Amino acid sequence: MRQDSRQMSYDYRRREPSGSPCLFVFLIFAAFVCGGCQTPPPLPNPPGPKTAVRLSPGDMIKVAYADESVPDQTQKIRRDGKVSLPFIGEVTAAGKKVIDFQHELVSRYEAHLENSEVLVTLENGLAGVIVSGFANKPGKIVFDRPTTVFQAIMEAGGVSDYGSPSNVHLTRIINGEQQTEIINLRPTIRGKPTKPKYVQDGDVIYIARSWL
Repeated sequence: MRQDSRQMSYDYRRREPSGSPCLFVFLIFAAFVCGGCQTPPPLPNPPGPKTAVRLSPGDMIKVAYADESVPDQTQKIRRDGKVSLPFIGEVTAAGKKVIDFQHELVSRYEAHLENSEVLVTLENGLAGVIVSGFANKPGKIVFDRPTTVFQAIMEAGGVSDYGSPSNVHLTRIINGEQQTEIINLRPTIRGKPTKPKYVQDGDVIYIARSWL
């Protein structure tokens, strides 16, 4: 009887540590998950529906002259950001607000025309973002500004069954550096009131995998 008690005690001590590897794996997994829970801050100076549009390469602009001796010009901004206009030659348009570019042309034409007033309008302001990751139709989306992150993803077919709408990465180049903001679109998809996030030309939207 005493021998059986010793054997039972020995077997218990041998079986007791068997749960330790599982506990260790669980702690490692928890640490990994929590380590990725730190959310980057929002991107600075986010665009909004009333944000003044800045001209970009590929935009189609029209320059209408008050002086009837000069025909109106409709041109596409080249890749180098410039357009070529009568009398003043090549002018950089990309990166400038429409109204600022208009004022610049008025100033430049003062030495060439009796009436230097011009009107600059944006005829076609297409922009593009790349939607990647777990979208149903990943790729480049071309759109009219302004457009939200949610609208861009819907244009890409929406979040796939393997994607996480609560883990959407919006990456933008700011002052020569790539910065990323993580966006939770789940409340928007569920129809709850949310503040929209607007995209800019050249943004990259990455939909992360859902692990649940």
